[in-house]
Amino acid sequence: MSTAVTAVSPVTLTEGAKKEVKKLMEQQELNEEFGLRLGVEGGGCAGMNYILGFDQKKEGDTEYDIDGIRCFMNKAHGLYLAGMEVDFQQGLNSRGFVFNNPNAAKTCGCGTSFSV
Repeated sequence: MSTAVTAVSPVTLTEGAKKEVKKLMEQQELNEEFGLRLGVEGGGCAGMNYILGFDQKKEGDTEYDIDGIRCFMNKAHGLYLAGMEVDFQQGLNSRGFVFNNPNAAKTCGCGTSFSV
């Protein structure tokens, strides 16, 4: 398994998202083997769900560095996530990570499910 880091990530994180991810990583006291996993899985009310959580690198993953945040993504998921922006909102009406995906043909009300 290669430890090389690919230069350009298909996903961007806003300043708010980067701040929240770093805060969560510090709170969970994760060691250097862990990074942020970005991906998709089947399910949800629109057909696919986003994956966003902390994990270790797995076979088939590409590794990215987004402003000091180690990120992992299964190579096959890049097709669905290319150009996506992950934001973090702390408003009265919504709080949490928001996925702005230009590849999504349809999204659901929860904001974590989409179809292409």
